[in-house]
Amino acid sequence: VLSRWASSFSVTRTNNLVLEAVGRSVSTARPATGKRPKKPLEKKAGNKDCKADIAFLIDGSYNIGQRRFNLQKNFVGKVAVMLGIGTEGPHVGVVQASEHPKIEFYLKNFTAAKEVLFAIKELGFRGGNSNTGKALKHAAQKFFSMENGARKGIPKIIVVFLDGWPSDDLEEAGIVAREFGVNVFIVSVAKPTTEELGMVQDIGFIDKAVCRNNGFFSYQMPSWFGTTKYVKPLVQKLCSHEQMLCSKTCYNSVNIGFLIDGSSSVGESNFRLMLEFISNVAKAFEISDIGSKIATVQFTYDQRTEFSFTDYTTKEKVLSAIRNIRYMSGGTATGDAISFTTRNVFGPVKDGANKNFLVILTDGQSYDDVRGPAVAAQKAGITVFSVGVAWAPLDDLKDMASEPRESHTFFTREFTGLEHMVPDVIRGICKDFLDSKQ
Repeated sequence: VLSRWASSFSVTRTNNLVLEAVGRSVSTARPATGKRPKKPLEKKAGNKDCKADIAFLIDGSYNIGQRRFNLQKNFVGKVAVMLGIGTEGPHVGVVQASEHPKIEFYLKNFTAAKEVLFAIKELGFRGGNSNTGKALKHAAQKFFSMENGARKGIPKIIVVFLDGWPSDDLEEAGIVAREFGVNVFIVSVAKPTTEELGMVQDIGFIDKAVCRNNGFFSYQMPSWFGTTKYVKPLVQKLCSHEQMLCSKTCYNSVNIGFLIDGSSSVGESNFRLMLEFISNVAKAFEISDIGSKIATVQFTYDQRTEFSFTDYTTKEKVLSAIRNIRYMSGGTATGDAISFTTRNVFGPVKDGANKNFLVILTDGQSYDDVRGPAVAAQKAGITVFSVGVAWAPLDDLKDMASEPRESHTFFTREFTGLEHMVPDVIRGICKDFLDSKQ
C-alpha cells in the first residue's frame, strides 16, 4: 500500500511540477514591469493566426486509470499553452468522457493560458466506461453554442483523446458532429494490440468518426509517456484553418461578387432598392477574414470597383460600404463589366479556398456581347446568377447564367420585387456550394 501511495504521490508531484513549469514559462513571457500588476490577469490577444474554437474531449474512464489520466491532463495542458490562447486567438474548453459525459468548462470561461492550465490541473477523474461516442455526440450538440462562447466564422474542432478503444459506437457520433459543422480529430494513444482487436466492436472506428478520412484528422501516439515531441505537430494541425473541411458551409466559405447596373434607366430610387437587395443577400453570410467575403462593382459603359473581397472583413463594414455606394448613371456595357470583374475582382482570389459566385443585377439590354464574357467567367470557376428587372431581356439573362440556366436566372417586372428574390438567391448559392462538395 505504501509503495502504491508513494508511486501515486511521485506521479502526481511530477505532473504538478511539469504543469507549474509550463505555467512559469507562460508567465515569464509577459513584460517585466518591476511591480505586480493590480489586475489578477491581463487579457492577451493570443495567437491571431490560429483561428479555432476547440473542445478537448478527454478520456476519463477506468480504462485509462488515474495515473494515465494525469499524464493526459499534462499533455492537454502543454497543447493548450502552445496554441496561444487569447481573446483574439484560439479558445478552448474541456469535455470528459466517462459513464456520462461532462462539460468541464466552456470556451467562454477562460481566455488566458494560465487560467486554462489551472482548470485542466483541477479536473477530477470520473471513471466508468469510456462511452466516447456518447460524449462526442453530446459535445457536438451542446458545446458550441453562441451563449457558451462559440464565435461566428471560426472553425469548430473537437479533439478526441482515446486510450485504447471506445466502449460504444463512434460512427453515429461522427455523423452528428459533421452535421453540426464540427471538425473531429482523434488522438489515439496505445492502439489495441493484436490480441485485443477481438474486443473492438469496429476496427475502422477512427476513419468513421473523424471529420474526413484523409489522414489529416487522425493522430497517433504510442503511449502517454514522453509525449512532449507530439505537442507541436498537433498544434500545427489544429491551427491549419484552411484544412478544417467540416467547418466549411455555404455561409462561411463563399466569395460573392455583386455586379450592379448603374445605367441611366435605373434611376436613383431604384438603385437604392438594388443596394437593399445585395445587403439582404450579404446579411445571410458569415463574413470574416477567414469566412465568406463580399465585393461589389458598379457598371455603365465604365466599371468601378466599389470594394473588393479583401477590403472589409466584418459584416457591419460590408453593409456600411454598400449603403455608401453612389449611383453613377450612364450606358449599359454588361459584357465588358463581366470581363472586368472576372479579371480584377475574382482574379486575386481564384486560388483561395472559398467557392466563387457572381450575382449580376441589370435592368436593360446590354450594348455589347454578354455570352462570351460570362462563359469565360464560368471557365474561371465562377458560378453566375443573373437577376433582371424591368426591360432586361430574358435571352441575355439566360446567356449569362450558369447551368442549369433556369435555376440561375431570376426576373421581376418591378424593382420592389427584388426583395422577394433574396431567399431564392441565397438558397441557390447554398445548393451550388453543397453540390460542389459532393
